[in-house]
Amino acid sequence: MAGLATSLGSGAMTNSIAEISGASTIFAIGTNTTQAHPVLALQAKKAAREGANLIVANPKEIDLCRHATIHLQHRPGTDVALVMGMIKVIVDAGLADMEFINSRCENFDAFVDSLAEFDLASVEKITGVPGELISKAAKIFASEGPSSILYCMGITQHCHGTDNVWSLSNLALVTGNLGKASAGVNPLRGQNNVQGSCDMGALPDVYPGYQKVAKAESKKKFEAAWGVSLSDQEGLTHSEIFDDIHDGKITALYLIGENPYLSEANANHAIESMNRLDFLVVQDIFLTETAELADVVLPAASFAEKNGTFSNTERRIQRIRKAVDAPGEAKPDWQIVAAIASRMGAQGFDFEDEAQIMNEIASLTPSYGGISYERLEGGGIQWPCPTQDHPGTPTLHVEKFGTPSGKAQFMPLSFRDSAELPDDEYPFLLTTDRSLFHYHTGSMTRRVAGLEQLDSEEFLKINPKDAASLGLEDNEVVQIASRRGQTQAKTKVTKICPPGLVSMTFHFAESPTNVLTSPALDPVAKIPETKVCAVKLEKV
Repeated sequence: MAGLATSLGSGAMTNSIAEISGASTIFAIGTNTTQAHPVLALQAKKAAREGANLIVANPKEIDLCRHATIHLQHRPGTDVALVMGMIKVIVDAGLADMEFINSRCENFDAFVDSLAEFDLASVEKITGVPGELISKAAKIFASEGPSSILYCMGITQHCHGTDNVWSLSNLALVTGNLGKASAGVNPLRGQNNVQGSCDMGALPDVYPGYQKVAKAESKKKFEAAWGVSLSDQEGLTHSEIFDDIHDGKITALYLIGENPYLSEANANHAIESMNRLDFLVVQDIFLTETAELADVVLPAASFAEKNGTFSNTERRIQRIRKAVDAPGEAKPDWQIVAAIASRMGAQGFDFEDEAQIMNEIASLTPSYGGISYERLEGGGIQWPCPTQDHPGTPTLHVEKFGTPSGKAQFMPLSFRDSAELPDDEYPFLLTTDRSLFHYHTGSMTRRVAGLEQLDSEEFLKINPKDAASLGLEDNEVVQIASRRGQTQAKTKVTKICPPGLVSMTFHFAESPTNVLTSPALDPVAKIPETKVCAVKLEKV
């Protein structure tokens, strides 16, 4: 993204986790932080205890609301209207940081013109949040800084997820809350090394360090380093890969550490696609539901059985060290990939150890240029770290932004509805969430007896009014159906969900929630809209 190329485009926090507790105002939107990021949530709760304003924007009354100054309980999928409405309040009240805007931003006048559609009356109608509450939150965010924005997949997993992120960028820019401590736009990554995987080019349009595949200089650089001819065409995103498998355009798939059988939106489509493959290889630490479909399973070592690095949500690169031997024939992922590449005739995979791989990373990735295993012995380092004597970068954009001009871009936006809304046939809106006790598809945590005692089955969370209208009580089995599939779960009657909204996690193979979710994609990021889909309920 042009405005914040080195952070929002990479999904990285602009600031550091430790800075959150120093914020005067925290705006947590699209994140159930205490459930999905419980350690990081301690920073937000600490700040609130010490007097900071905590503004929570979430369709559900999540645990973090107990600590909140204001809860903006907006309808799912209306984030752009909510945030742009807040920005209009700030601009109209004369609270915009014009010194920051004039010196460090571009396109502000056109952006202000785009705010006309976001008057409070219109925003209240779209979001369901009282206008006076939106106004109060906006004025607090603008006037009681530094103000930090925290967001997660409740922002990104929409058919307008990119617009959602842009709106948050606009909010931070209009209030001057970028490039300084305890502020920023801070996406909370869903898994421990998602950031590191993206940093290393596990995306369809970039080489390591977010160097664009389509740029001639990037292509030339990596061709020279690797001694091969490379394409300048962008690859496919996750969802597009399964579509092409289904259409017969892809006939073989190599999956590493992924369980789309449970995690993919519209999961029946993904399962059917994998069953159409001529050849499926799965590399994982356990025999997952997806691995059971494979022609070949390659056993991989877990985090405790190998050396390497993880790069976390605050861009901190940290060493991991082998503590125990891997069982059976399991090997570290890099050794398996290198062995396959070498047997296929590829050159350059003859690494002796993990440190050699990091040396190559540093030589080709400017943001990792100063990283080595020797330096990491002293503790984690935050990228960008371009040279061996560079200390790392706790806060991004202190002096300039990652654009050709060095200035951030305001992005005019319009509100768009979610792709699928309730109707007479499917009258409820389903959103997905995570449990404190389980991790993603449960392939690891559901093997832990203690965690299974705490949380061993799926529940459909439903408001008491909706439950009463359907004649449902706690712990009754219901069938949940969407236009794509159906599953069953027990009910949990709770005021956490407002009327009309139901919620499930996606950890349990016995109740595979993602057979229900929507495959509608964001046109830019191509992320499916797993946070909003229409469903109907029937008592079993």
